[in-house]
Amino acid sequence: MASDQENSQDANAPDDTSEKEITRGITIMKSIIRDRDKAVTYNVNWNADNQLIGSNAAKLASYIGTLVRMHIPITATRWSNKELGSAKDKIWTEILRSFNIEDTTIRKKYILQLAGKRHRGWRTFLTNKYLKDKEKNFVEYDPEYPVKYAIFITEEEWVAFVAQRRDENFKKVSATNRERASNPTYAYKKGRLGYARLEEKILDETKSDATSLPPHVLWKEARVGKDGTVRDDVQHIYDECETLSQSISTAEDQENRSVLSRALNVPEYPGRVRGKGHGCTPTSLYKNPRRRNPSNQEVMETLQALQAQVLQLQKDNERYRCMEKCSSQLKETSEKASINCQNKFPEGISSCQLYLSSPTYRLVGKGKVHNTSGDLLHHRPLPDGHLKVSVDVVLDKDALLPIPDIVSETTLLRDAIGSFVAWPLDLIFIDDEVFAQGSQQLSQKIGSRQKNKRDLPVKYLPKKGAFVPRYQISLETLVDSSDMATAGAIRLLDMEEDIFGYSCTETIGKEDLEHIFRHQELGVGVIHTYIRFLYDNFMRGNDQLSNRFRFVSSSLVNKALICREPDSCREYLVKRFMASSTNNLYLWPYNSGCHWLLLAIDPLKEVVYFLNSIDGEWTNYPDMKQLVDTSIKVFRSQRQARVPRTKSSNITWIKVQCPLQRNGIDCGYFVMRFMREIINMNQIEIPITYFDEYKCAHYTRLQLEQIKEELCQYFIEKRLISI
Repeated sequence: MASDQENSQDANAPDDTSEKEITRGITIMKSIIRDRDKAVTYNVNWNADNQLIGSNAAKLASYIGTLVRMHIPITATRWSNKELGSAKDKIWTEILRSFNIEDTTIRKKYILQLAGKRHRGWRTFLTNKYLKDKEKNFVEYDPEYPVKYAIFITEEEWVAFVAQRRDENFKKVSATNRERASNPTYAYKKGRLGYARLEEKILDETKSDATSLPPHVLWKEARVGKDGTVRDDVQHIYDECETLSQSISTAEDQENRSVLSRALNVPEYPGRVRGKGHGCTPTSLYKNPRRRNPSNQEVMETLQALQAQVLQLQKDNERYRCMEKCSSQLKETSEKASINCQNKFPEGISSCQLYLSSPTYRLVGKGKVHNTSGDLLHHRPLPDGHLKVSVDVVLDKDALLPIPDIVSETTLLRDAIGSFVAWPLDLIFIDDEVFAQGSQQLSQKIGSRQKNKRDLPVKYLPKKGAFVPRYQISLETLVDSSDMATAGAIRLLDMEEDIFGYSCTETIGKEDLEHIFRHQELGVGVIHTYIRFLYDNFMRGNDQLSNRFRFVSSSLVNKALICREPDSCREYLVKRFMASSTNNLYLWPYNSGCHWLLLAIDPLKEVVYFLNSIDGEWTNYPDMKQLVDTSIKVFRSQRQARVPRTKSSNITWIKVQCPLQRNGIDCGYFVMRFMREIINMNQIEIPITYFDEYKCAHYTRLQLEQIKEELCQYFIEKRLISI
């Protein structure tokens, strides 16, 4: 950086031969130097796309131009030249002395890219002013040395610069670029304002809560003249963008081309974001990590993984053919269909555990076995040696189905939650059979059963001063003394129409209760029962709460159904949203296959609150997100809502900083407590940092036991278990 003495000279350097044409002096930003010597620094602001905005943005941009002219020679043709490294570091250091900017890679990259633009502009200015005539053609005579800029340019640099610009190759490139830029189809009309500061101005004037605007909205506003009129062709492109934004998902937008690029139908190059200005990249706009080319080792690892998948698919295909062969041998008569009913299993519906024998013998899931005479699977007879099973809980997320579901093209067990599959007889174990085999996990229960059934289980003997789960103890005693102690016993809980928008019956099996007693993973039956508890104890008879909060059924919308029947899932969600006459918050416990999380959806405001107890992002669940976004847009269309153009393609997703679990079991319990606290607070809007009254890093075991106590008390009061 130049010394203070050097910068103390007058803004106007000695006059050159073209004194009459000079209308302003040299910009050297003396005020910044004076303030720096007084230890005064300037704050700068950045928008959501990491672009420079705020009152000091223009001052910083001008200062960057001064530093570039002072430290970078005009003969430097490539900004990426490594020889400029020390000069760039000097520029960055000088900027940090006067402006409060984080000394990070992303900020330094932005500033130096902006410096590169200023350097190109400086060289272009010198070329147009001294090397070209009024018609913008290169002059034949030798231009005089610009004495005015002697503090930036030496005479030797000027001679070399003139020689570079008179090169024939450069002249051809210059002519091509001048012709291309001379008559733009859609002219930019905001001068030096730039897209970032234009966006800032619009958001301030409209007092919008949004942090950014869609690129096509900015593109249009940048082409509005001082009289406020919009050309027809510009309006046409904007309208086409609005139409495209309703049909193109965010994933398609970022993976291929943005709606603006599609509407303009122009060639595009990687890394560019039209309508956003300098510094905005696909990474900053879509908040996705930058992709890189895989290494040779990664390619080989991927190839080996694909080969293993091919071998496994070949095995599955062979197994499927065997299944088809067995199925074809079954006669379609009621007598033959009764073969499905196996004597080794109790008739009817029984809770069971599901095992696989390959590659190792292991427990992979839990569900219910349907041992019914003449039962069919997807309108086809069951193969020999198999029974129909409904999957409730997945314990091994990578487990394959014994027989792939050819109807839904499902091969993984985690994708079959909530649906029916065929399972080999020798790999299905009714819960009592598992106990009899000496399962270590439930050995304590066996010991307790050898005593009087009304004796309390040993595990519940409380320590002095410890929390006593009284309702859990009472309910387990009732279960042991009732028919629920036998395999296959179930209870039915009516779910009236007001809860999920349709009337249904929820099935509660012995296994569901065992999950509560043993603090294990929860199935959909337990989650829905707790929703019924919330409805009965908080919302029934309370018009304010019942009109404000509603629920979405996890049985009708889950990962398996979203993949298999997306249209029916969307129709159900839209129908639920259409029941809203005022702002409602729809609470939807979503099961991703082996994990529960909670979505709280305000369809009128088009806001989705995302509560995940394992600190994951909604981008990890693309099928779920696309379903919600599409359903809200269809809901918007059906109610003929007018949405501001700045928000027409943006549905707000908010990640709530909720308490986090510390194991792989508690997600269901966390979701139930989330729902209780949201309803208890009686607020449609959920703070990003969660409610102050319930804010904590993790729920304690006592807080989760309180939820279980409420469930068990509800079972007892509803007399679902009776001796």
